[in-house]
Amino acid sequence: VQLQASGGGLVQPGGSLRLSCAASGFSLDGFDIGWFRQAPGKKREGVSYIKSTGGSTVSADSVKGRFTVSRDNSKNTVYLQMNNLKPEDTATYYCAADPRITLSSEPDYLWGKGTLVTVSS
Repeated sequence: VQLQASGGGLVQPGGSLRLSCAASGFSLDGFDIGWFRQAPGKKREGVSYIKSTGGSTVSADSVKGRFTVSRDNSKNTVYLQMNNLKPEDTATYYCAADPRITLSSEPDYLWGKGTLVTVSS
């Protein structure tokens, strides 16, 4: 049972990346999936999450209008499309699964290993 985040890399300011969070050993059905990030020297913070049913999403103010979270249950994968990236988006990004996620607390059920996003010219 694991989550694997991928898709990070180096991108210039204003660029885009799409992160993927693939589940193995279990189905993402029934779980909220969240994206969190931790910048060097800072606490981990919630970025966006998508509900298990209905597909509604919630994003932090800092990424609203730039980041979009989506899920493809047929592929057992959740995505984070990040557009208009800024240097302050530089962080290690993690995905997490939990029956109920909020951006203000750390999920308990399952975390994936992070993927590093660096926004720099």
